[in-house]
Amino acid sequence: MSNTIHFRTLIATIFLSASITAGVANASPIIKIDGSSTVFPITEAVAEDFQIAKRGAIRVTVGISGTGGGFKKFCRNEIDIVNASRSITQLEMDACKQEGVQYIEMPIAFDALTIVVNPKNTWSKTITIDELKRIWEPGAQGVITHWNQINPAWPDKKIKLYGPGADSGTFEYFTEAIVGKAKSSRGDFTASEDDNVLVQGVASDIYALGFFGFAYYIENSKKINAVAVDSGNGGVIPSAATVENNSYKPLSRPIFIYVNAKSTEKPEINEFVNFYMKNAPELVTEVKYFPLSKEVYNLNIEHLDKKKTGTVFKDMGTNIKLEDILKLESSL
Repeated sequence: MSNTIHFRTLIATIFLSASITAGVANASPIIKIDGSSTVFPITEAVAEDFQIAKRGAIRVTVGISGTGGGFKKFCRNEIDIVNASRSITQLEMDACKQEGVQYIEMPIAFDALTIVVNPKNTWSKTITIDELKRIWEPGAQGVITHWNQINPAWPDKKIKLYGPGADSGTFEYFTEAIVGKAKSSRGDFTASEDDNVLVQGVASDIYALGFFGFAYYIENSKKINAVAVDSGNGGVIPSAATVENNSYKPLSRPIFIYVNAKSTEKPEINEFVNFYMKNAPELVTEVKYFPLSKEVYNLNIEHLDKKKTGTVFKDMGTNIKLEDILKLESSL
């Protein structure tokens, strides 16, 4: 993501290599994490700093299989922590319950899901929620194919669409917020769980339009432009200020990690999660997301200590005050 993080990766790799060389007989404990590509930069940064701090004594692996793919592994007891760019669904709750997997839910940052276009696009600096819906709803497939079908002032050129794949929590959140139903979307777009693929696609095509997490936009802001989103009160560009004052709606959202409650019996998991919450404000900012209040991170630690399992975010909508929600009774 950034030179700082790449340097941290190098140092973490050196410590990890040293720990492996020390011998397999004293193999390091491994913390297994997978899931959202949106949350990945934050957890990767935490994992790298943690491994440096532990001098390679604990290994942390962080995969990217999308929020849905991550929850499948999590509910099969294959990983300790899942990165999630949305809250757990009822189907995932049922799958975890069937396998006896209990989880501790922790919001770790705010993201602003960002609509992006090519820098040479001079016509769609602002886009309305209705226009986005008309582009992305299932009925648009094979019907809405050119820019001027959305707005007659826009060019008579074919739209090339880019977005996260079906296992992505970002895809689910976007479709629910814009179309009105999660995973309800046209299918004729270039999909990838790797947001860098989406960045390159939009950057290389003047008539492209895509969406993904804010961090990938800001890291590539010389290659792509953010589009102001008009939800009824004029166009709003995603930023720390517009996320904090809730004017960038409905595309600002909390993002999460979920910790397997049984995994917390291992001291390295507790140590890692405590390290995560203590260092989240700095590292969330470093990788270009928006940190939560200190109270939220402290409540996460309290829930870890008390093993408060379940979700308080299911069906909570988008107008969220996290400090209040976290104090609610959990659903299992």
